[in-house]
Amino acid sequence: MAPADDGPTSQQAHSPFRQPLQGLLIIMSNLAFIDAPARTAPLGQPHLRAVSRTENVVTTGPSPRGFALYVGIDELKAAADGVSLPLLVDALRRTLAELSPSAETYATVALAPTSAGGRDVDVVRLALHEPSAVARNRPAAAEDDEASRVIVDISRKRVVIDGESAGFTYKEFELLQYLVLREGRTIERSELVSSLWSAGDADAPGERTIDVHVRRLRAKLGRYEDIVRTVRGVGYRFDRHADVVIRYGSGTPSPDRF
Repeated sequence: MAPADDGPTSQQAHSPFRQPLQGLLIIMSNLAFIDAPARTAPLGQPHLRAVSRTENVVTTGPSPRGFALYVGIDELKAAADGVSLPLLVDALRRTLAELSPSAETYATVALAPTSAGGRDVDVVRLALHEPSAVARNRPAAAEDDEASRVIVDISRKRVVIDGESAGFTYKEFELLQYLVLREGRTIERSELVSSLWSAGDADAPGERTIDVHVRRLRAKLGRYEDIVRTVRGVGYRFDRHADVVIRYGSGTPSPDRF
């Protein structure tokens, strides 16, 4: 892993790195919340707008301190697009400085062998030890050990408890999967509702009635119910647990928030 240059360089310049570059990581702190672009925004208008710091602020428990943006692109693809990796870093930094001058940034480049297969962004996440990417590439636990633990099989959308398939409903599995894919992060009730139910759904719960769905989920987890933790006054979270095995597939949904 090598730090990216701060300033732009010509795309014709020779690469300073001895190994092929697969992509880069931008880490930004002192996060200014950004809204996703409106789907109906006319062309030519800004795609981002700064949100007041009074919005989405958590008053208790952990709070966001920044975010990581993994960018999957190698030097050849960047050159074909008429840019370079240092130029991309500089452009992202300039954009952030305009939107939130108080934000701090740190950029690092992921190096990988030419033979490394898969999508560039997945290679970058693994090379930079992004938790869910590392977990996805861990060897599966031995079959003998799986008879006394919980297996959350993301690829097959099923849960196995002590060797027996658990009768999770589709929505119960979606709820558990959402927490598992965001391991270690406290998820607010409002986020669970807006992410797992579409606007206008007749059966969509409120921020308080989502607790009923969590109770049903925990009931089916039995003696492992504590893998879904309550963060009082905020929401819920999933933390790595010795009795839980997560199986990821190639089609695993991205846990990215933005």
